[in-house]
Amino acid sequence: MATVNFYAAARAASGVSVAEIAGEKLGEVVDAATKLFPKLEAILAGCSYLVNGFATQNLDTLIAPQDVIDILPRFAGGAYPPIADIGRVGWIKLGSLIP
Repeated sequence: MATVNFYAAARAASGVSVAEIAGEKLGEVVDAATKLFPKLEAILAGCSYLVNGFATQNLDTLIAPQDVIDILPRFAGGAYPPIADIGRVGWIKLGSLIP
């Protein structure tokens, strides 16, 4: 089972800061976490994920039992809403535009 760390709102929704959760892909781990902690479903759309310290939104990422997954809500470094800036699309992060 992978070690899953919950931060900020994810910690509040799950009621724990860490859990061991099984799954062969990131999406399976996220689904299993939602089944264990149903309140997570309300915040997962805005979350980002780190697998062994590397950011990914690919839910097909393969997960090994020794992997560490961090679930990061928006406030804790999770996903940001896209914005338009003179014809280009970027991401808002800490008040700046990142292309």
